Amino acid sequence: MSSQSSADATDLADAFKSGRLTCTEAMQASLAACAVHEDLGAIAYLDAGMGLAAAQVMDGEALEQPQRFAARSFAGVPTIAKDLGGPFAGLPVTAGSRLFARKGGEADSDLARRFREAGLCAFGLSTSPEFGLSLASEPAMGPICRNPLDPSRTAGGSSGGAAAAVAAGIVAIAHATDAGGSIRVPAACCGLVGLKPTRGAMPAGPAFGNHLGGIASELAITRSVRDTARIFAALRGMTKGPFADIAEPAAKPGSLRIGLLADTGERYPTAADRLEAVEAAAGFLEKQGHRLVPLAWADVDEAVAAGARAFGDIVSVNIAGLMDDLKLDILATEAMTQAFIMRGRAMPATALWSALNGAVRASRTLWDLFEKVDVIVMPMLAKAAPPIGSFPTDHGDTDLHLERMTAFAPLASLANVSGFPAITLPFGADANGLPLPIQLVGPMGEDALLLSLAAQLEADGRWQHRHPIAGLAA
Repeated sequence: MSSQSSADATDLADAFKSGRLTCTEAMQASLAACAVHEDLGAIAYLDAGMGLAAAQVMDGEALEQPQRFAARSFAGVPTIAKDLGGPFAGLPVTAGSRLFARKGGEADSDLARRFREAGLCAFGLSTSPEFGLSLASEPAMGPICRNPLDPSRTAGGSSGGAAAAVAAGIVAIAHATDAGGSIRVPAACCGLVGLKPTRGAMPAGPAFGNHLGGIASELAITRSVRDTARIFAALRGMTKGPFADIAEPAAKPGSLRIGLLADTGERYPTAADRLEAVEAAAGFLEKQGHRLVPLAWADVDEAVAAGARAFGDIVSVNIAGLMDDLKLDILATEAMTQAFIMRGRAMPATALWSALNGAVRASRTLWDLFEKVDVIVMPMLAKAAPPIGSFPTDHGDTDLHLERMTAFAPLASLANVSGFPAITLPFGADANGLPLPIQLVGPMGEDALLLSLAAQLEADGRWQHRHPIAGLAA
């Protein structure tokens, strides 16, 4: 078993399989941790009965069908779904909005069904901003989600509740979604691992509710690269969606060309300690026998701008369409949401088409870069997680809001609009003990390559988790 500072969901699953812990005991510990960490605001909705029932089913399977139990990647491991995306049957998603009452609960999405087939036991929903429109998880309806490493700071967004719950040890792994950095930004804020998979690798049906024209993807936030690799393997493929299933490329033999992007331009400067972490990660990979290829901000600046514009326009049209289709009262939403709705309603089709073409060109820019390099190491965040309230949604200036998000995570949405895979993980701590996250981006389909390199970086041991996992605490 790993030390408490490095334990993960795989360790928890192994404890069940070895008989050191029952699934029910772990679920009880997670529920108790929810109460202990209530002030973090990570949990938006809790169904203890659902969680305990699922855990008891897994305990029964462990006794009666041990081979089937052992074959599940995360048999009996407690988890939470995000209050946006999915859905998971029995968990009433509201997308962080007062528009929806917490009642009922839709049938499992394809992805939720695979979560359950992997053995994960969902018992609640994690906090997200209203309709995922922020890089902080502070919906007006509450709760305000705080960073377990420093509760005065944001846990990020839009999967902030997922990240806070995993970092606090409430759960060891949590469902998350990413349309503009929403897996990677919270993971980076909280010292965790987050993969935005290749477009088309994850199932999004049958409703494709969080698809957003292909920029959104679902997976999880975890405490280790191996957990991310395991959940990716358990969920990927046979997506029955608008994109062809992603074939896994053959492993690249020998030395890799590591592109090093340690600059985010004058408009979106990144703090020196974060750039140093990126350079240190690239240097570490160089020592493993790979070759560094320096890249400049000029190589990606136009693609970053096109990506930011496409993200803003796509989410505006999406939220406007949702309101109109469901005939919802926009006055029940936050001021920022109302502004995005009006922006989407007023947007000419030609403007959206132009933004989508810009996203295609951004993808081509990356393809051209991947003629020169095999993977790119770059910053994830421009600075440490900012204080609570840094992304207010009580005003209607969408341009200002989008600009604040881009300034915080300049290179986040590039992977979403292009479809390329991207992973973040911590590579050291700053002077305040907060994580120094880095980001790796690879060509389409090269998720396994990113996971392999991330595992090597993680093994250098530059980051340690603060909080033990519920159920595994000494």
